Amino acid sequence: MRNLQHKLSIARGERPAELLFQNARLVNVLSGEIHPANVAVDDGRVIGFGEYEAKQVVDLNGSYLAPSLIDGHFHVESSMLTAPEFARAVVPHGTGAVVIDPHEYANVLGLDGIRYVLESTKNLPVDFFIMLPSCVPATHLETAGARITADDLKLMIADERIAGVAELMNFPGVYLGDERELAKIEAGKGKNIDGHAPGLRGKNLNAYALAGVRSDHESTEVEEAREKLRLGMHILLREGSTERNLAHLLPLLNAHNFANCSYATDDKLAGDLAGEGHIDHAVRKSIALGLAPITAFQIASINTARHYRLRNFGAIAPRFWADFVVFDDLKNFSVRQTWKKGKLVAENGKYLATHPAVVQLPRSTMNLRYDAAKDFSVKAEPGKIRVIEIVPNQIVTKKIIETPSVENSQVVSDPARDILKLVVVERHRATGNVGVGFVRGFKLRGGALGSTVAHDAHNVVVVGTNDADILCVIRELEKLQGGQVAVADGVVKAELGLPVAGLVSDQPLAEVIRRIEGLNAAAHALGCDLEAPFMTLSFLSLSPIPELKLTDQGLIDAVNLRKTSLFV
Repeated sequence: MRNLQHKLSIARGERPAELLFQNARLVNVLSGEIHPANVAVDDGRVIGFGEYEAKQVVDLNGSYLAPSLIDGHFHVESSMLTAPEFARAVVPHGTGAVVIDPHEYANVLGLDGIRYVLESTKNLPVDFFIMLPSCVPATHLETAGARITADDLKLMIADERIAGVAELMNFPGVYLGDERELAKIEAGKGKNIDGHAPGLRGKNLNAYALAGVRSDHESTEVEEAREKLRLGMHILLREGSTERNLAHLLPLLNAHNFANCSYATDDKLAGDLAGEGHIDHAVRKSIALGLAPITAFQIASINTARHYRLRNFGAIAPRFWADFVVFDDLKNFSVRQTWKKGKLVAENGKYLATHPAVVQLPRSTMNLRYDAAKDFSVKAEPGKIRVIEIVPNQIVTKKIIETPSVENSQVVSDPARDILKLVVVERHRATGNVGVGFVRGFKLRGGALGSTVAHDAHNVVVVGTNDADILCVIRELEKLQGGQVAVADGVVKAELGLPVAGLVSDQPLAEVIRRIEGLNAAAHALGCDLEAPFMTLSFLSLSPIPELKLTDQGLIDAVNLRKTSLFV
């Protein structure tokens, strides 16, 4: 109360504020206008607008002052950075808060993974709000490192940094009334429940919304998003490294519905975050595509804060946190300064904050058992085979039917037709589970690419032109205790170790970017023309996403969520 009395006296003009931002053009996301203002700040919060005395004056000379940006849905592990290094990447781009789903950590480490995230995201110049993973494992069609139940969610839901229950990926289980899925929604009552319903329409979508799901980030077309919006679901406009849906969805927005939309990246690589940008990229792209700048900033800040009930975030007004971005051009938005609770934390692309002590890394997670000669081979049978076909810049895939290439009674990769062997090896419990299939879209002329980032169970996934290089990749991943590797003719061409749960590097941002660039260059040298080959590879075992996927349990019909055979 004493602290409040002190702030009230400043607001009344009786005492000087700590800080005054003078001569600003304020991007006011509450009134929907841009107006001149002086903004007083004390103890990390906005005190008020007007002529105030202050111990420090920052004269903005007519520059724009806007609330810092908020990502509505992100898997921080997808950047392959620890939380402090993620902050180093995004704070210069104006990010002030992120709603994260540590789904990948949970799939590998269970509740220990969530606890690691809670601890490692403290005291940084980005506020992290955690959604509790709801689908670990994502489906019964893959082997994850842990299982999380509704009772587990209840243990953690009361934490003030927990914003709710994360994406309900088993959407058929929800709309069909599976008691286990409904219990997870019940566990999150009073907080947000995020959805994940790619392509879901009609009466089943009605049931999904009725169960209590309040958002969706999987829409790829306007009419799908419009139907969800009509049912009261908050639409997250996704723009990540491979999931680029923003341009397709912008025509959905009008003056009456944009308040029910936010920006999200979902998954974005370190180099893309540092280079292309984070939520600032979505704002720039939206404005370039014709969206009113004030609307873009509202979607990037207050809309997300209100939806996730992030108190005192997302706007510049009395009592709100003094989380600001300063910039000079409304149509070509580029962050010049980022302020966090009244402290300058980035300027002209340079990160200025200091980091807390390093949190102890979690345990090793590489426990493989396989017999390469037997497990990786596919005995030929009469007929054609089902092949996964990559859809560029999307995580959905297509199912195609092709005539297999056969040598010595074995189905083998056929680089000439771009049909390559895909192998998934279970890595958490040494079960010996190995799935083998074929994929089109990598265009490798030789060699193999492999990763322990493989949504959602994060087993080892490898694509290759021959079994020898596939085996070489797996052995190198074991040596690294997780990572990403490119191999050709038995020689490692590039690699990135990911010893933190097989998902995240323990190296600084610049080194992670350098190694990712090396991996992409190696993949491209082998013939791959995908923009993000390893991220594309990481989604090929994501069993809840249509149309055809491969897990450690075999080939998966992801439309009907059941196993299917390689041979037709």
